[in-house]
Amino acid sequence: MSEPVRFLTMLAQTLSTMSLYKDGHPARERVIDHSFLQLQELQRAHPRTQFTFLGEEVVFGQLVLRELKAWDWSSRLASAGVQRLEFPDVVTREEYEAFLEEVLVRLHVVGADTSEARQTRPQSIRFGPVGIKGESHQPQGYEAIPTVRLTTYSLTEEAEAVKWVHGEVRDRSLLPLAEAEAIVRSLSVAMHSDSRMVIPLLQLKEFDQYTTTHSMNVSVLTMALAEYLRMGARDVRSFGVAGLLHDLGKVRIPREILNKPGKLSQEEREIIQRHPADGARLILEGEQRLDLAAAVAYEHHIMLNGGGYPCFHHKRDCHPASRLVHVCDVYDALRTKRPYRDAWASERTLAYIEEKAGSEFEPEVARAFVRMMREWDSRVAT
Repeated sequence: MSEPVRFLTMLAQTLSTMSLYKDGHPARERVIDHSFLQLQELQRAHPRTQFTFLGEEVVFGQLVLRELKAWDWSSRLASAGVQRLEFPDVVTREEYEAFLEEVLVRLHVVGADTSEARQTRPQSIRFGPVGIKGESHQPQGYEAIPTVRLTTYSLTEEAEAVKWVHGEVRDRSLLPLAEAEAIVRSLSVAMHSDSRMVIPLLQLKEFDQYTTTHSMNVSVLTMALAEYLRMGARDVRSFGVAGLLHDLGKVRIPREILNKPGKLSQEEREIIQRHPADGARLILEGEQRLDLAAAVAYEHHIMLNGGGYPCFHHKRDCHPASRLVHVCDVYDALRTKRPYRDAWASERTLAYIEEKAGSEFEPEVARAFVRMMREWDSRVAT
């Protein structure tokens, strides 16, 4: 049994024991002591201890713990809002106990100490929604626009996680694959709310949020279209990840260029048109397993007739995922208000996609997207 697995197994045992005994009971204190020692042993080998709980999967750093596949406590912790768990280099026994108490409160189990004294204990251990650093908070400026009535997902935490992923890529050249996959899983859950297919999209409130909201919307639309075309669940999810990361190269473009209200200069246009190659490079440097996402990032602006960019001297056959992301990318871009133009109405956008089927877009994909959106537009809550 590996050290991370040994610690998590002990953590689950500790939480179970603590739920049975009141604060101060010898059995309770003993199991906390043993668990704390296990944490110290783990941190001696891995000072930056970090876990991510993704339903059936547990990730230690960037390593999926295969021994804990379908581990029951992973789902329980994630459901309690503990998707991400980070320990500082040095943790005291008091800090660790305070963390355990807080998790018990979130799990709504008996045996948790809810006294005022507990609430004043120091807490340096970070835990919360995936992708969020420090304490959980509600980001401002994002609003979920449900395309089917009764959709209740706000998607604010997912939006903040996407923003954090972009920051990690921009500032540290690190692509957090676990977070990206977790965001797509969450979007997939939102799509299947109440056993019905819905397409929850984010409305842009500030122009600086465009890259974040657009990435999420393209991911949702791509997964919806893949399901509409009756693709398998694995393809739907991988296409969703590709949609989420398709514009990753834009994290290196200055905001004043991305949000420029007037016409771009030739130099600025060339900077913009480098983002497909930059995005593919960032993805491959950060995570070799995302070769599909890298291909989509590179190809999503290439038209069926060879136009678009990057430019080629001969026609290029793009990956099917790139064809789906391309039409979803154009739809969401045209439907969004930008500094240099107003948003297009849905029907105008769909008419444009119909017109360009066979030249810009793969005909079957374009026609399927238009059919799908018109079916859902008839049920849109406006």
